[in-house]
Amino acid sequence: MSRDTVVGRIEDGALNITDEARIPLYLKRTGDVEGWLTGRAIDPHRVNARLLKKALGLTGMNGAELALKVFAATVTDAYWFRPAGSGLPYARVRFRRNIFDSLALRGDPDGFNLPCESTPELTNTGRYEKCWRLESGGWLLVKQGSGQELFSELFAYHLGAALGFPMAEYRLENDCVISPDFTNGAAVSYEAASGLVGEDDDYGRNFSLLHGLSPELARQYLEIIYLDTLVFNIHRHTGNYGVLRDVDSGAVLSMAPNFDNNAALLAAGAPIRIGRGDDKLVSLFTEFLDRDMRARAIAEALPVPERGQIEECAARSGTEADPGAVAAFILEGSDRIQAFLKERSRRKKASC
Repeated sequence: MSRDTVVGRIEDGALNITDEARIPLYLKRTGDVEGWLTGRAIDPHRVNARLLKKALGLTGMNGAELALKVFAATVTDAYWFRPAGSGLPYARVRFRRNIFDSLALRGDPDGFNLPCESTPELTNTGRYEKCWRLESGGWLLVKQGSGQELFSELFAYHLGAALGFPMAEYRLENDCVISPDFTNGAAVSYEAASGLVGEDDDYGRNFSLLHGLSPELARQYLEIIYLDTLVFNIHRHTGNYGVLRDVDSGAVLSMAPNFDNNAALLAAGAPIRIGRGDDKLVSLFTEFLDRDMRARAIAEALPVPERGQIEECAARSGTEADPGAVAAFILEGSDRIQAFLKERSRRKKASC
C-alpha cells in the first residue's frame, strides 16, 4: 500500500505490481519482498533492540516478521502492507504515539514493563541506539553517540548549511543529537538509494543513474559526496542517502537532505592528522570528477569553505575539537580539490 492505494499484491509468493508509478523503488527493481521487509526492520544487533523484542514478546522473529508486526509501516514513508481481504485503512496503521522510546534509546527498565502496542521502533533502522519521539505533533529522531560522534554530526550539519546545501537539521541534547523528521510525517516518502542501485555506492554509477532521472538530482548528489569529502565521511553508503518521492504520483522530487554524518571527521580521528596528502576520499572524489565532465562542471561552481566559516561551525558544535585544527583539516581537503579543478581548467584552456 501507499497510504490507501494498492500498489502491489503478493500472489503465490510473488509480487504483482499494480501501480508502477508508486511502487517502492526497491520492489520495482528487484521484486524481492522479503528483502524489502528485512531492510525496514530494526537492527537486531543493537542491544536495546534485543530488549525491545523481549518486552514485546517477539524474540526469535526475523527482520521481515518484525516489520510485519507493524504492517511494515515507518515514520518516513507512506508504504505499508495490508493483509489480504482486510479493509484496514492507513489512518489505523500510521503511528500516533511511541511509548517505547526510552526503552529503545537507553534500555529504560520502566519501558520494559509497558503493555504491548504498536511502535515505530520496530522499523527504526540503523546500528546506533536511537528512538522516535513525538513532540507537538511532529516526530523527532533521537540518536546516542560519543562526544566525538555528536561533534561530527553537528559540525557536518552546520558546515553543510553554511555552504547552502540541503541538510537534515540536528541539535544537541545531553548525550544525543535530535533531528526532526524531514518527511514531516510521511507527507513525502523517503527511499534510500539502495532502492535504485542496491549496495553499489560507486560515485560514477550513482551520478549517472541520478542524472538520467534529473540533472538536478545529480547536482544534489554531488553536493552530498563533496561534503563527505571535506568532512572525511567514509561511511556513506546506499542506506544513508536517498530520494524524496511524491506520495500521490510517485514522482521523485529531490534528493533527501544530507543526514547521518556522526561517523565522519573527529569520530574517525581525522583532525589529528592535518595533512591530507594521502587522503583516499579526496582521491576518489577528484578521480570521479576527472572521468565525468558533467560532474566536473558542477563541481567548479560548488562553494568553497572559508576558515572563519569553518571555525564558527566547529565552535557551535561542541568542545571536542580545536576549531583551528578542524579548519586546517577541512581547508587542506578543499585546497586539494580546488587545485585539481584549476589544473583541469588550465589544461582545457591550453587544448583550445
